[in-house]
Amino acid sequence: MKYTLFLGCNIPARVQQYQLSAKAICDHLDIELAPVKEFMCCGYPMRSIDEFVFLLSAARNLAMAENRNEDLMVLCKCCYGNLKTAQFHLKENTSLQEKINKILKKENLTYKGNIKVKHFLSVLHKDIGINKLKSCIKTKYKKLNIAASVGCHALRPGNITQFDTPATPTVFDDLVKLTGAKAIDWSKKSECCGAPLLGINDDLSQHIMEKKLSDARQNGADFITVACPYSFLQFDNFQYQIAQKNGDWQILAPVLYSQLLGLSMGISPMRLGFAENQININSLTSYLSKEDTKTNARENSHD
Repeated sequence: MKYTLFLGCNIPARVQQYQLSAKAICDHLDIELAPVKEFMCCGYPMRSIDEFVFLLSAARNLAMAENRNEDLMVLCKCCYGNLKTAQFHLKENTSLQEKINKILKKENLTYKGNIKVKHFLSVLHKDIGINKLKSCIKTKYKKLNIAASVGCHALRPGNITQFDTPATPTVFDDLVKLTGAKAIDWSKKSECCGAPLLGINDDLSQHIMEKKLSDARQNGADFITVACPYSFLQFDNFQYQIAQKNGDWQILAPVLYSQLLGLSMGISPMRLGFAENQININSLTSYLSKEDTKTNARENSHD
């Protein structure tokens, strides 16, 4: 199974542990990833400012992926939603596609719309499948409650992103459950994390984040898991800054889903980039079932 990997801007610069842990999982699943150095911004920052620039930026990336004739796997949910939105608009507006292709022709590129854009979680859930993933679990979690933060941009608009059912999403919960952890039921799992407002209205961004984290804690979450660099930075970096200023703030540590799954697959915390997280998540290892660990140790001794 092969995909062209789209990392976006934030992951290589600020959340390298997401890239490391996702690649470690893909290695275990025999998924071949081909990064393309020439990829540029997905266009998301320009989406509300200049629609044509946003579409041109997205189309250029998609055209480069089409040259490889491989579906595009995206780690960032903002990038995923943006690229899917661009595909939708360009399919609906052929004259706009022609206008963009005239510009892309200067680089010998042409956007045709003949590849699929898939999020990392979709690849795991649909392409690999729950049963195959279950067979790769080495040690299940025990008595671990996880709040799965779905992410806005992958869900809406549902007819464009086609990631999950916007009103009642289940994909992320399914992926959490296969590790043995409990995916808690909480009201704000599909709501914004506040990250888009960071740097514009920090107070409102913080308020939205605090309400979301408080809801997860009140419903018994031990960790909150994400699969988007924006949400991760909000919960890891920004929450850490708040905790340093406010000694009464109760931290709810965020863990990337690739780290959560990878640990249960027997991948080491070092390879999963645990040390790169601002908020320490080493206690996650204490939730691994001791019985499973002993069984795996016996099995490995016979290899």
